[in-house]
Amino acid sequence: MSFGGLFEGGTGAREVAAYGSSAMAGGQQRLVQKNAFSSPALSLALRTNSERNPMAAIGGAGLDSMERNNGVNNREDEIESRSGSDNLEGNSGDDLDQDNPRKRKRYHRHTPQQIQELEALFKECPHPDEKQRLELSRRLSLESRQVKFWFQNRRTQMKTQIERHENTILRQENDKLRAENMSMREAMRNPMCNNCGSPAMIGESSLEEQHLRIENARLKEELDRVCTLAGKFLGRPVSSLTGPNASLELGVGNNGFTSLNSMSSLPEFTPIGSSPRIDRSLERSMFLEVALSAMDELVKMAQMEEPLWLPSLDGGGKETLNFDEYHRVFPRCIGIKPAGFISEASRETGMVIINSLALVETLMDATRWADMFPCIIARAAVTDIISSGMGGTRNGSLQLMRAELQVLSPLVPIREVNFLRFCKQHAEGIWAVVDVSIDAIRENNPPPGTSFTSCRRMPSGCLVQDMPNGYSKVTWVEHAEYDETAVHLLYRGLLRSGMGLGAQRWLATLQRQCECLAILMSSSVVSQDPSAITQSGRRSMLKLAQRMTANFCAGVCASSIQKWSELRMPGVGEDVSVLTRQSVDDPGEPPGVVLSAATSVWLAASPHRVFDFLRDERIRSEWDILSNGGPMQEMAHIAKGQDNSNAVSLLRTATGGTNQSGMLILQETCMDASGSMVVYAPVDIPAMHTVMTGGDSSYVALLPSGFVILPDSPGNSNAATCSGSPTVQGGGGGCLLTVAFQILVNSLPTAKLTVESVETVNNLIGCTVEKIKAAVLQCEN
Repeated sequence: MSFGGLFEGGTGAREVAAYGSSAMAGGQQRLVQKNAFSSPALSLALRTNSERNPMAAIGGAGLDSMERNNGVNNREDEIESRSGSDNLEGNSGDDLDQDNPRKRKRYHRHTPQQIQELEALFKECPHPDEKQRLELSRRLSLESRQVKFWFQNRRTQMKTQIERHENTILRQENDKLRAENMSMREAMRNPMCNNCGSPAMIGESSLEEQHLRIENARLKEELDRVCTLAGKFLGRPVSSLTGPNASLELGVGNNGFTSLNSMSSLPEFTPIGSSPRIDRSLERSMFLEVALSAMDELVKMAQMEEPLWLPSLDGGGKETLNFDEYHRVFPRCIGIKPAGFISEASRETGMVIINSLALVETLMDATRWADMFPCIIARAAVTDIISSGMGGTRNGSLQLMRAELQVLSPLVPIREVNFLRFCKQHAEGIWAVVDVSIDAIRENNPPPGTSFTSCRRMPSGCLVQDMPNGYSKVTWVEHAEYDETAVHLLYRGLLRSGMGLGAQRWLATLQRQCECLAILMSSSVVSQDPSAITQSGRRSMLKLAQRMTANFCAGVCASSIQKWSELRMPGVGEDVSVLTRQSVDDPGEPPGVVLSAATSVWLAASPHRVFDFLRDERIRSEWDILSNGGPMQEMAHIAKGQDNSNAVSLLRTATGGTNQSGMLILQETCMDASGSMVVYAPVDIPAMHTVMTGGDSSYVALLPSGFVILPDSPGNSNAATCSGSPTVQGGGGGCLLTVAFQILVNSLPTAKLTVESVETVNNLIGCTVEKIKAAVLQCEN
């Protein structure tokens, strides 16, 4: 993306016309007067105050017009103004012919088409690897070293531009300070009174005035630094002498809203150090450019219809992305698609009971974002804040983030993504938040402690519009490229259809969570037994259930938020994940060695049928060993939504008023369009009594177990083949069931894990799966 065309041109901007073959022979240069600065992506268009010896880029290289001394010889100007495409045949443009300095060098001039291809790849990836260079040289009929030297010269050219720009700014600042110093000396020699105009007597300044002068100098230095940084982003020098109400404008391009202003003030950039390095400034300018391009793409993808989005062949109102049309309309902003990666894209629109400002604040806060989507986000963190927004709002906020995205199954690896998140207000009550991976930018120089990811997040995010009834209309777009080879065959169809980590799942989870928060914040939370639990007790119980579900999700996929160690032992199937960790000094868990076992299977039954079977306390004894072989009854029920399927319950055995084992079962059930979940954990009776009276739930120790039920993707032939089960009667799809248990195998954290403990958990999970299969099949028959 180039910013050069967004600003009005001034006088003194010149460009050296491209050499023709005859012009090269004659050594003549033609100067063409222009009224705008032309610059490709990753280049800076700079203005100068001098009109002597103008020099500009050849072939779109984007060199600056800089002030030159009259003594500089023409040979140096010619070398500096030469484009990276004018290399020596087979050699770098910096090589010199030392044997015969008078002999004219033979240059290999690339064709305009070759230069265009080279510039296009340079915009996407300034540091191509060997594979990319070979592919480009083969496509352009060039030698690999010619492509290599072209990119070397192009990067050197850009570095030279930045250094010249820095020198120019420092020179101007030096001249300005000298002039200010001379003016102050003149004023001190002839002091005059501002009121009467007579000579004034200079007395000693007070301590407060000295402090004000020091603070003023510090603020002035900070203003100059910010203006210098803003000049790099805008592609032109920004004066620090403008009035306090002057605003710096940043072009965003066509955002899809024809009635909205496409220009916005440049937000205040949060400094990371007192004097950022040139490399860091260049990287940040690249981040800003990628973010603006991603925002433009997101808004267009959220609004465009056919031929970009086509109706799904499966029906049901779903849409599929036309990738041919996508590649034609949108240039790739994060580099070439890695070999072996596949693409998935989806879009979903719905109403959510939340206003746009609250949703934007949730998305820009990593902790609140992870709490809003506990079943999708295993871990999230903000690694760098590039812009904190304008005027105390999130408008213009740009930050680097790192997250672990999960599908709740041990057969699907966690996706670790490093991405930019950019937030922009397009109009009153209309916001957009976009994510885009930065792997292509940092691919050759990753920051310490990070690793290459197996997933790229293409421009994805949501468009939020306030509605008059307190709701918001949310359009969610998900687009990713990932390595499918590590995904089990059972789940490949689910991920490709977008039902695993697509827009439908994000939006459905958001709707369910916002509905629960609305009920939680309401003063009239309905309970089936109002006398059994207080208002504060309901809140404490919901908070405990939230922690239980979060710990369950962390155990299924072995996220890095908990230090799990994977075990591989004989007798344990490849589709069963066995993990272990030590629980020490955590009041929310019993101390000792914790063992987690999880597996996923395909069932020839509908997701609704399996969900209703697992949450029915009357027939719980058919699969749960904690029921002691008898029915259970519900002691308390807290609704989390209008649908009775979303609730938190407290269960006990139906034999007598007191549980013989001194235990109760806390259970949370949730269901939406993307799937359903049943999570439960045994809890102590005294601890739950404290919670139900409004006590602190963070000290209640529990280890969760449960089930995750996902709808099978239409036409997934791998499911029945892998499971060996018959298809569902009537031709309908089955479901994917994940079963997971967390068990305390030893109360001593330093104890050794025994083979008998692993076999016990493995037998438990296998027996539970077989019981559920038999019961569900009997219901279907």
